[in-house]
Amino acid sequence: MSSDRLAVRKTYKLYVNGAFPRSESGRTYEVTDPRGHFLANAAWASRKDARDAVVAARGAFGKWSGMTAYNRGQVLYRVAEVMEGRHAQFCDEVATGEGLSGSKARAAVDAAIDRWVWYAGWTDKLAAVLGGANPVAGPYFDFSMPEPTGVVAVLAPQESSLLGLVSVLAPVLATGNTGVVVTSKDRPLPAVTLGEVLATSDVPGGVVNLLTGDAAELGTWLAEHADVDAIDLTGAPAGRAMEFEREAAGTVKRVVRPPATEPDWTADPGLSRMTPFLETKTVWHPMGV
Repeated sequence: MSSDRLAVRKTYKLYVNGAFPRSESGRTYEVTDPRGHFLANAAWASRKDARDAVVAARGAFGKWSGMTAYNRGQVLYRVAEVMEGRHAQFCDEVATGEGLSGSKARAAVDAAIDRWVWYAGWTDKLAAVLGGANPVAGPYFDFSMPEPTGVVAVLAPQESSLLGLVSVLAPVLATGNTGVVVTSKDRPLPAVTLGEVLATSDVPGGVVNLLTGDAAELGTWLAEHADVDAIDLTGAPAGRAMEFEREAAGTVKRVVRPPATEPDWTADPGLSRMTPFLETKTVWHPMGV
């Protein structure tokens, strides 16, 4: 038997509400490597797909935010475990999509898995670091505590297809929010494989929704959507971030502006990626006598 065989090309789908639908528009686009060689077909998400993703994220918010912080940390750690089991596949997709050497791709995948573990460890520590008892006059206890904002739209980095994606998605989840993520348009394969990881881990359906397609289109619709509470513009197309921010102002969204230069995604992010998606609730309680 000949060892030559045709490659089994895959048509990647969206990841919405724990399932893998095709775009309702039926549109797809070709994904190529940096040299222009065909890799796969990917779904081109439409406005309705974006709306469906927001509906799914809103529906999952109560369950996800209502879990204990410790339990959310366990779930995020499970994502890292499942990713570790598909390490070779992620390395291949990152190397092919980003044009990296094998060693650099492995380093990026290792860092992405470690980033999940890092944020998993933060879930049950945020309240202690960002909240506390306030000194007040009178027979009252006064406590401030962080709470999730709600549904967060994320325009993922266009260059760093896995490590950058995890670096903007994991803090959304660690803080109890749900997410609608627009992946890298030219390098979407690691993101869709991440969707397969999420579907086979303990993340409830709807907590993460991944849309492949054009951030210039999808960013506009998500920025103006009234049921999106915050938007991260890290991966906004050049020259469009200010437009998206103006559209987000119509519904008073929290906005994370894109960095001036490509970030070093391997650097320690500290709390800077989590605090934009948290509200502070203050509770007064009378002292017993």
